[in-house]
Amino acid sequence: MYKMQEKKERLFALLFSNAVRKDVITIAWPVLTELLLGSLFGMIDMMMLGRMNDPAVAAASVAAVGITNQPVFIGLSLIQALNVGGTAMVARYLGAKQHERVENTVKHIILLNQLLLALPLSIFAIIFTDSIMAFVGAKADTLAIGRSYFRIIMIGFIFQGFTFALSAALRGAGDTKLPMKVNIRVNLLNVFGNALLIYGLFGFPQLGVTGAAISTAISHVLASIILLRYILKGKSIIKINPSNPFRLNRDIIYNLIKIGVPASIEQLALRIGIFLFVKVVAALGTVTFAAHQICLSILGLSFQPGQAFGIAASSLVGRSLGAQQPDKAQEYARETRKLGSIISSFMAFIFFVFGPQIVGLYTKNPEIIQSASMALKVIALVQPFQSSQFILAGGLRGAGDTVFPLFSTFIGVLGVRVVLSYILVSIMGYGLVGAWVAVFADQLVRWALVYFRFQSGKWKYVTIR
Repeated sequence: MYKMQEKKERLFALLFSNAVRKDVITIAWPVLTELLLGSLFGMIDMMMLGRMNDPAVAAASVAAVGITNQPVFIGLSLIQALNVGGTAMVARYLGAKQHERVENTVKHIILLNQLLLALPLSIFAIIFTDSIMAFVGAKADTLAIGRSYFRIIMIGFIFQGFTFALSAALRGAGDTKLPMKVNIRVNLLNVFGNALLIYGLFGFPQLGVTGAAISTAISHVLASIILLRYILKGKSIIKINPSNPFRLNRDIIYNLIKIGVPASIEQLALRIGIFLFVKVVAALGTVTFAAHQICLSILGLSFQPGQAFGIAASSLVGRSLGAQQPDKAQEYARETRKLGSIISSFMAFIFFVFGPQIVGLYTKNPEIIQSASMALKVIALVQPFQSSQFILAGGLRGAGDTVFPLFSTFIGVLGVRVVLSYILVSIMGYGLVGAWVAVFADQLVRWALVYFRFQSGKWKYVTIR
């Protein structure tokens, strides 16, 4: 017992002996915990659907979620792109000790988020559900099962966008614990709700994939209510007083446009590229697409270290530049990249060695297990480049340098992933493995371009009004 305690103390001393590393870990660990558990909860949802009694219904349900996720992710990526500007601005203003500008910035983010994106996109998707799903590549069985799922999810999308806006502002201020606490609670509730409504437990109706949508939408509503209550009560770094008058501010709008528009175009290009990529894979049939969706679910888990440390890099780089400390900003970016890469390399090992066992948690179908396991070996190779690219791009966005990540995404996703996947899958017939080789090539190219930009140091001189 004493030796175990001694080892813990040594590990703690090693992690926090460096002040820069301590700052990075303090901000990154709540985000990493939140994202990892969120992905795990999402994986559990997919496992619940994939293990329903009727194999055909199970495969179609998993495919329906995958089809629906693509347009939903496009909408969320646009919202998150606007939030990139909010995160960078809040970090800069706090670093420069301009606290009075933070509240008004947050109000601008929420207003623009809801009126320009969340509400219009939700209404559009609900009206044109069948056309959107068919365009993505939904077959008749998938469309029949997934129609109600998509519409319910898009109602929850409105509240999800609101939650994302508040969370982005909090992370820009370095408060990553509050979003973590709220999201863990509602995601845990969502898992229980899914179990009740998918399988019809304890007298609840057995609704299958529709039940999963209802539970997910309710969790988004609860998350937005809980987070807003914390902020209105002054229990976080970000404080909003409804009695304070709101006025449109040209500088804030200019900054949001300057940072957010390139980020929005980048995310739009990314999602369109993934959208086209999904269409290529969907043409392989429902069973193969179900295997692909399982791989995407697992890949989503592997994104989390890079995203968590990328968020930490955005906050710390933004605050350092606001405080006129560009060298410290660079040091933060390098430390976040190093720590994130260690974690992603460990995950790569797990995916490569234990692929069949991981896929077996989702489905009993041997064809899906074999196909997805081979793709997981390629995903394992992606990990180091993916993590480094995410983190360095996060640092660039925190500095307000969103044009170069846009450039790298255009080349990597649209120029490499889409074209190469079409060649390998549709022309050369390499199937699902060919599709994931295209993903590897995309991540490699994006990593090289973002790394080049970071090394140039030009991001240190981006100005925000």
